Amino acid sequence: MTQTLPTPRGALTPNRPLADLTWLRVGGPADYLFQPADADDLAQFLADLDPGMAVFAMGVGSNLIVRDGGIRGVVIRLGRGFNTIQIDGDTVTAGAAALDAHVARKAAEAGRDLTFLRTIPGSIGGAVRMNAGCYGTYVADHLISVRAVTRGGQAVEIPAADLRLSYRHAEIPEGWVITEARFRAEAGDPADLAAKMDDQLQRRDASQPTRDRTAGSTFRNPAGFSSTGRADDVHDLKAWSLIDAAGLRGHRLGGAQMSEKHPNFLTNADGATAAELEALGELVRDRVRETSGHDLQWEVIRVGEA
Repeated sequence: MTQTLPTPRGALTPNRPLADLTWLRVGGPADYLFQPADADDLAQFLADLDPGMAVFAMGVGSNLIVRDGGIRGVVIRLGRGFNTIQIDGDTVTAGAAALDAHVARKAAEAGRDLTFLRTIPGSIGGAVRMNAGCYGTYVADHLISVRAVTRGGQAVEIPAADLRLSYRHAEIPEGWVITEARFRAEAGDPADLAAKMDDQLQRRDASQPTRDRTAGSTFRNPAGFSSTGRADDVHDLKAWSLIDAAGLRGHRLGGAQMSEKHPNFLTNADGATAAELEALGELVRDRVRETSGHDLQWEVIRVGEA
């Protein structure tokens, strides 16, 4: 692809393969990968970028399948300069590139409880976009506001209420890039919070294939959820149980496999392509629909061209 792009202070790389930037290790190249130096660099780049050029904000690739043909347009990946963590009283401010686990640990050390983030893979920007949650607590329970840069390059602050957070969803306009999030965190004893996180890690490792190449939970739970993302206990149906009942625990397609340990985890077991991973996911959806009548929805984000 040949097109004149703005000249930023950060790194702008044409035809950049993306497989090594995703946890599943699959996917073709982006036309351009932009890693801004700071928020001002990001804003100026987007302001000067052709409005017709597509923009995709990418985190650490923990919940993502990039298709084998890659992504047309500019992929923006935040790094240094966007990973600071600041704690002031009951407010925790984290850059969008800060890892969820790091935010949980830093907050706990300061006696603030964001322990639900400890076992969530990925970074804060992605956690906000997905209203990520664990053990009954969601981003929506703590989020105050986010800072973002619009597709046109304007820096804005968005109150949490305006994001209309719901189960695995936040309303963020296409092309906008989250740069920072502010959370309210209750007080807690640092030792107690550390013990709580250790217990969460042990529970996760006992039930999930944390040593395999996965992208986290593949499908959303087909349950009733409140507007904040909390599960309705009356309809708390799990995707893994439907997949298991359909006989697909451990099922393989090429190099892709549904985990033996937890059947709602799609794994790159043996050099899978993105096409194989996505095809196995669709096979699972078809089989679950046939056996239970439930229509599983992808939780893993799939982008790019076949």
